[in-house]
Amino acid sequence: MKHPPDNIDIELRMLVEAVYLKYNYDFRDYTGASQKRRVLVALREMECATVSELQAKVLHQPEAFARLLQYLTIPVTEMFRDPEYHAALRSQVVPHLSTYPSLKLWVAGCSTGEEVYSLAILLHEEGLLERSIIYATDINPESLESARRGVFPLDRMRLYTENYQKAGGKRAFSDYYTAAYGGALFERFLVDNVTFADHSLATDSVFSETHFVSCRNVMIYFNRRLQNRVLGLFHDSLCHRGFMALGSKESIDFSTYANKFEPIARRERIFRKAAE
Repeated sequence: MKHPPDNIDIELRMLVEAVYLKYNYDFRDYTGASQKRRVLVALREMECATVSELQAKVLHQPEAFARLLQYLTIPVTEMFRDPEYHAALRSQVVPHLSTYPSLKLWVAGCSTGEEVYSLAILLHEEGLLERSIIYATDINPESLESARRGVFPLDRMRLYTENYQKAGGKRAFSDYYTAAYGGALFERFLVDNVTFADHSLATDSVFSETHFVSCRNVMIYFNRRLQNRVLGLFHDSLCHRGFMALGSKESIDFSTYANKFEPIARRERIFRKAAE
């Protein structure tokens, strides 16, 4: 006999449906466990006794929704995260990208921008940044604003420097930032060709024809249906034989697009659009 869902699970479904109807932010296909964990944190921090109370506050107070959004899209990122991935990107993908006279790259779910600045530094060192346009997208406006500013905590620079060096960095990492505003302000030339834009992988369409798409450690929060939708977006966005990078715990093996991509660096989750 199938047991009825707990009250909190019912309330969660009502909350995400209300958010979608009111604000057009679609969290309905995010995985339940992660979503529940984040909402429970929001309950405590926003001083609500129940999810239903939180829902009422969010529906009637747009500022409450803006605050909830920060909990639903908690960024977990760092510069040159998974250095072996960036080393593989440099050795396996850059030689192909360098054959194009101009490049379009998409960092989907860019969060607060660490992935964007890492990619820009890598492209700069390979002589590709000036002929590249990078689209950096996310659903969280506060995260996008942080990415635009390019100011990161100074106490993270030691870890980021180690990651950069392990990833095959060619300069002193400190060349790319100065201490300012109580943090590390990264050089503006890194984002001269970056367009930061609001874009939802759950509801929006293909962003642009691109040569490379990076969406790392985002789809782990999606259910199978939304993962397939996102992979379809990337497939349609990529040019002939374009490249796609996913996070270390993400896979396309059981998706409807498993045969639409071929692995270039399987362990590092770098794929190439299959020839049609």
